[in-house]
Amino acid sequence: MIFFYRIILKMHTLYQNLIGKSYIEMCKARGMKVGKNVVFIEAPAFGSEPYLIEIGDNTKITAGCTFINHDGAMYVVRSMEKYKDARNFGRIKIGKNCFIGNNCTFLPGVEMGDNSILGAGSVLNSSVPANSVYAGVPAKFICTIEEYGDKALENNVMYPRELEKTRKDLDAYISKKLPHTFKPIK
Repeated sequence: MIFFYRIILKMHTLYQNLIGKSYIEMCKARGMKVGKNVVFIEAPAFGSEPYLIEIGDNTKITAGCTFINHDGAMYVVRSMEKYKDARNFGRIKIGKNCFIGNNCTFLPGVEMGDNSILGAGSVLNSSVPANSVYAGVPAKFICTIEEYGDKALENNVMYPRELEKTRKDLDAYISKKLPHTFKPIK
């Protein structure tokens, strides 16, 4: 029974990946600009105007992200005579070497500078300068990339780097050797 479940799960994953890659290619064909070595963990929702999106080289976008290129709420105000011509569209630009955490939302007119990180679950409603980390709803400045890197080194997990070649070996090592220490309560 487990064997059949694994086959079905594998087929489902392959199907989802094919659909996601096809969607990304369709958005590129509609004018979305995607740099070299961009990694999509899962195809984001690029909205109805993918041609307003630009993603720089070596950027990684994780699962569940959404790009909103226009303000659909204009529907409400356009029903009033004073605002009948109200429209709101905006480009979204992500620089080179950026990381976008799971379930982030980009609102119209925002830009992420090069070497920036957007934390999981963030809503970006203003631009992010290069070399910075932003997170939250709405996203706010957390620290510089250098400060983030310094914190990473302080909390570094040491293991033999040759284990990275085989995920199974790395998982076994980390599972057995990672200490059971947790962050303090704030």
